[in-house]
Amino acid sequence: MFPMIRGALLGIIWMTYCVCMSFQQETTFVFNGFNQGDHQVLQLTNATTTQMGRAFFEQPIDFKPSEPVSFSTHFVCALVRAAEAGGHGMAFFVSHSTDFEGAQPTRYFGLFNPKGSASTRVLAVELDITKTLDVLDINDNHVGIDVNSPKSVVSAKASYFSHKEGRKIDMKLLSGDPIQVWVDYEGTTLNVSLAPVENQKPSRPLLSSTSINLTEIVQGRRMFVGFSGSTGSSVVNQYVLGWSFSKSMASLQKVDVSKLPKVPQPSHKNKFTSLVFDALLGLLALFVLGLLFGAYMYRRNLYAEVREEWENVYGPLRYSYKSLYKATKGFSRNEFLGRGGFGEVYKGTLPRSIELREVAVKKVAHEGEQGMKQFVAEIVCMKSLKHRSLVPLLGYCRRKHELLLVSEYMPNGSLDGYLDIKASNVLLDAEFNGRLGDFGMSRLYERGADPTTTAAVGTFGYMAPDLTTMGPSTGTDVYAFGVFLLEVTCGRRPVEPHLPAAKRFLIKWVCECWRGSSLLDAVDPKLTEFSSREVKRVLKIVLLCANLAPDARPSMEQVVQYLNGNLALPEFWPDSLGIGALIPTALSQLPSLSLSSSSSHNSMFITHSLLNGSGR
Repeated sequence: MFPMIRGALLGIIWMTYCVCMSFQQETTFVFNGFNQGDHQVLQLTNATTTQMGRAFFEQPIDFKPSEPVSFSTHFVCALVRAAEAGGHGMAFFVSHSTDFEGAQPTRYFGLFNPKGSASTRVLAVELDITKTLDVLDINDNHVGIDVNSPKSVVSAKASYFSHKEGRKIDMKLLSGDPIQVWVDYEGTTLNVSLAPVENQKPSRPLLSSTSINLTEIVQGRRMFVGFSGSTGSSVVNQYVLGWSFSKSMASLQKVDVSKLPKVPQPSHKNKFTSLVFDALLGLLALFVLGLLFGAYMYRRNLYAEVREEWENVYGPLRYSYKSLYKATKGFSRNEFLGRGGFGEVYKGTLPRSIELREVAVKKVAHEGEQGMKQFVAEIVCMKSLKHRSLVPLLGYCRRKHELLLVSEYMPNGSLDGYLDIKASNVLLDAEFNGRLGDFGMSRLYERGADPTTTAAVGTFGYMAPDLTTMGPSTGTDVYAFGVFLLEVTCGRRPVEPHLPAAKRFLIKWVCECWRGSSLLDAVDPKLTEFSSREVKRVLKIVLLCANLAPDARPSMEQVVQYLNGNLALPEFWPDSLGIGALIPTALSQLPSLSLSSSSSHNSMFITHSLLNGSGR
């Protein structure tokens, strides 16, 4: 009896072992949703361009040598548009490895590359939403079977067979709606079916291939199953909502569509936010472009110049406005030297081949262009003048309504800075040698002028009375030189309205001092050591130079001889004709004159009285 019981027990144990082994050999699983974030769905890629994403079942699928290589799978997926432009789809795959080194995104689904799939052996079912010519896609909404290549061995337009209507009904893969997919493989036949989520599995497959040898494809009886998706320049969200798999169609469990999570849809709020962001980004881009254009136009206008073809011959003598602007630090007030009748003067530093060069840049306002060609030619000619008593002119620059003259910088400023008189046309170099500044600049305002109709260019007190009627001449220059000598000797300006009437006009007052036998009373009190004889001679020379009658004035050659004592002064007296005389016209103009004016009609030469600083 005991042997019978023992045999029965051994039989039960054997049966139990066989059942357990059969369960172990049968690989089956089902996912009605995934524990992946808030939406409980499996998302292959996010909203990033040119990206790949894959999901594998964690264990490989092994087939024993005695069992047939077959499988059935049922999954529910959704392709949701993330932008206006379309993107790329997704694929279910069976592979011999999880290593997809060399795979590329876009049309290759993260499984293949342009050369195929050399490193990993793959069978894939693609849900493609892009028509790519180089892989021979039939359209932009198709299903295909791929073997080691993105070129499908068989493909068809996405659709399903309706048993009720007895025909195929088209489906749109990129609809955002859930789509059911069945893939069945047995022997050498692979069938693929599609259907909407509310339908049953169609009685006829969409695709069928009878020449698929899975063991040859994966080169063995062990394989991995999963999903892969990719993005390109455009993005599509690829979701898997549920998945069932089995080694045989008979044991395949159904995905319970009632338990599946909803397909995540792009929020309208996010879309609105994206639109607002895009609009703001566009406005910002326009603003930046506007700033860049404004900066370009500002710099263009900032350095704009007037250039004419006739100036080409003066190329080496012409400075660019940009170089002068930078040399004076943008005509900074810190570089300001002084202001004269024609404009302002700035100190500048220009680079040279060996060292930096200090220059003075004069900005001369000029409204008309008449005679400009001849005037520039005369400036160029003056550059060739080499005289120890002239400030060297280096070059020029032209802008609209403005002329810029570049000359050597005189570090000790003008003579009036040391005598407190208006002798600013005489500049002092580093050794305190006197040099005449802006020689001949008054010709800029004389060009084409009629002396009977045009106001004289000069400062009252320095202008000869005949300047307004006869125009400039050597005689008017002698008159102005005489006034200059008078300033130096007497230490005061030629006209000072605040003084009593007897002393108001310097020339007349000197003449009265001579008449009263007290000529030395006109001498600057600051002069303590001087030769009375020489000072008296200088004051009489001044009265000769300032004679009311132009023809009675000496020439400059005679003036130099008088000053050097090489020529005796002619006999004349305080009561001689034209000596110490002022015409009534000049007297009547005095109340309307502004001695501090700096308009273009109050300086015979371009004078630069120092307002601050010491250099010129």
